[in-house]
Amino acid sequence: MVQSVKVSELVTRANLEVYAGAEYLKQRQITVSDISRPGLELTGYFNYYPHDRIQLFGRTEISFAKKMMPEERLMIFRKMCGEDTPAFIVSRSLPVPTEMLQAAKEAGIPVLGSKLATTRLSSLMTDYLEGRLAERRSLHGVLVDIYGIGVLITGDSGVGKSETALELVKRGHRLIADDRVEVYEQDEQTLIGEAPAILRHLLEIRGIGIIDVMNLFGAGAVRSDTPIQVVMHLETWTADKNFDRLGNGEETMQIFDVTLPKITIPVKIGRNLAIIIEVAAMNYRAKTMGYDATKTFESNLNQLIQENTLEDEAAEAAHKTTNDALPNTPTEKDKDQDKDGGQA
Repeated sequence: MVQSVKVSELVTRANLEVYAGAEYLKQRQITVSDISRPGLELTGYFNYYPHDRIQLFGRTEISFAKKMMPEERLMIFRKMCGEDTPAFIVSRSLPVPTEMLQAAKEAGIPVLGSKLATTRLSSLMTDYLEGRLAERRSLHGVLVDIYGIGVLITGDSGVGKSETALELVKRGHRLIADDRVEVYEQDEQTLIGEAPAILRHLLEIRGIGIIDVMNLFGAGAVRSDTPIQVVMHLETWTADKNFDRLGNGEETMQIFDVTLPKITIPVKIGRNLAIIIEVAAMNYRAKTMGYDATKTFESNLNQLIQENTLEDEAAEAAHKTTNDALPNTPTEKDKDQDKDGGQA
């Protein structure tokens, strides 16, 4: 199923003015995030014309259109009106050609405007549409913002994800989603996570039920979405499994085309998971800033081993030198041989 965004939603998001065609705002659908700035089309060249995109007119396009004859302008704008063209948008609050309004009215296409510069407006709309039209995936887990780091907490049902999230909220961090996390790829290196609309700001705690985090803890305890930077997987502790103790076993988890670092945290009675996850997030940030405690420890350990080895080698060499410098003393066997020789 092709996802789409109504033009009316874009009008609200980008704060656009409606010059004409208000009745078509909810009928026209946007299915691609790319924005078209018609250049060659104004000269009459319509091969490969992207008719399914928003048509954005800036200072260059409008000034070029003004130099055309009215009949030619009307003909060009009529050709630009495809059955699936979402809208015409004019930036910088530039005057809209009468022929554009006429052609758009005939085709049932909204004509919109903005005060923003063309490049800025194009970037704003592209970012919004890419997020709305991106492929989405629903993951089982909890998403929390810890010191500005998006942490996706995963694990089997009943392992304590929601309870841990509640403790993190009490410690001043922010909840994005509980139980179901909607994830989409913003670009090749960034995943965005958000809550389904029906679950937004809600947290389910066994024995209590559903609580509204925003209502109980305030607006500062929630976020609508956040980039996901690290995965914390909660796993029940078992004696037959070896968990990483030094932090040098790097795990990863791939979502779409993005590879995320993954940290497995054993769950055991008496462990404060909220503090552990909080510290793990801080340690992850330290690593991204170039400081890795594990590598520092390994480096110091290797240096200590090397120093001890050099000391042992030096001591052995000194001992050998001392032995070589001492005069040869006769052994008991040599003394016995000397006695036998004298008697003979």
